[in-house]
Amino acid sequence: MECTLAQIVTEAVLRKPLQGPKMNSGSIIVSSEELSSCKEEVTLQFCGKKLDKKDFFGKSDPFLEFHKAREDGSYVLTHRTEVVKNTLNPTWKQFTLPVRALCNGDYDRSIKIACWDWNSNGTHDYIGEFLTTQRELARGPGPSNSFDCVNAEKKKKKKSYKHSGMIEVLKCKIDPVYSFLDYIKGGTQMNCVIAIDFTASNGAPSNPTSLHYLSPYQPNQYTQALYSVGDIIKDYDSDQLFPALGFGARLPPDGRVSHEFFLNGSTTSPYCEGIAGVMAAYQQALQTVQLYGPTNFAPVINHVARFATAVRDGTQYFILLIITDGVITDMPQTKEAIVNAAALPMSIIIVGVGEADFDAMEELDGDDVRLSSRGRVAERDIVQFVPFREFSRGTSAQAVEMNKARLAKEVLAEIPDQIVSYMKKTAIKPRPPLQRQPTLPTAPPT
Repeated sequence: MECTLAQIVTEAVLRKPLQGPKMNSGSIIVSSEELSSCKEEVTLQFCGKKLDKKDFFGKSDPFLEFHKAREDGSYVLTHRTEVVKNTLNPTWKQFTLPVRALCNGDYDRSIKIACWDWNSNGTHDYIGEFLTTQRELARGPGPSNSFDCVNAEKKKKKKSYKHSGMIEVLKCKIDPVYSFLDYIKGGTQMNCVIAIDFTASNGAPSNPTSLHYLSPYQPNQYTQALYSVGDIIKDYDSDQLFPALGFGARLPPDGRVSHEFFLNGSTTSPYCEGIAGVMAAYQQALQTVQLYGPTNFAPVINHVARFATAVRDGTQYFILLIITDGVITDMPQTKEAIVNAAALPMSIIIVGVGEADFDAMEELDGDDVRLSSRGRVAERDIVQFVPFREFSRGTSAQAVEMNKARLAKEVLAEIPDQIVSYMKKTAIKPRPPLQRQPTLPTAPPT
């Protein structure tokens, strides 16, 4: 089935036939409603008392379904609780939803809550339902939020029927939801730290096959990745000074191996002026250091973590961009460093260049399974890994620009949510928006 957004919003209810292997594959019904600007979330918890017994060999396996009323009076399912097995007096786990999901921000709009008995074959048995509103639920636990769970069919058949049990509110807490922009407008500064892999597996910089080869005709993958991500992050950095680190190289004059050296050659300050300054420092470092190894991430992660530890009040947030060509050789230490950093105002972006096997990197990018180390689970998912080869197709100027935009979008997609997750976990509210000077001069007096 294909349709346009215009078709969805102009039709009250859009019904389209499904195209499949059979002549009649059914149809799909699409309806739309404009979401309100409500920026609140509600945390709810319910319990049931003396629900109807539905199972022949047991009691009931009850769960709740929450339905939002639409503008046309119909209801749409928006949330389903977990199943509590073999009980007539269940207590469901608390859950959090956007207020928009329950009532679209209208506290007096009807909410239908239905109770069902779960069956493994999917044909669940109906226990009963009741109607309420967000305004009623907001009163919290008490007699006014103890609801008769009514089965209308039973009520028609039995004059003595009262209800199929009671559903009670145990908790209702409404909190404001702050966005990434709320914190940025309130003055939260993003600090980008860049770390570049100088291990020998990249190949000698003088060799055209090297990932560090500085061609006069097109930028190498390190340069492309740096510009793509840096050009986005720099707009959030007010002072335009970027700490730039290198790792995995032997340094002059004594040839010692370092996994945490300043790219600009300074012994006191790692800061470079703008992304152009980082690029200049990178190119200069290629002329002065010897590519070596191994590929250790933990030192640069811990370096940034030390700064993040000192500023945990929400005024600053740190982003570490690691550009690397190979598999990590200090995986246990890196996992430990990331788990520690997950409690700090810090995110890590890893861009993998070249054709190496980056499967181990997926473990660090805890989208599916939260990263853990020595029995401790990371408080947040703070790592985003992207293989650069997926964004390096084509050599024309247009292709390079498109790849640059796609890469920046991919690696930065999770940063806003990661910033908000840190602020929420540490109960930091955004400060009032900063008063900014107008960008245009006022008109001269006449």
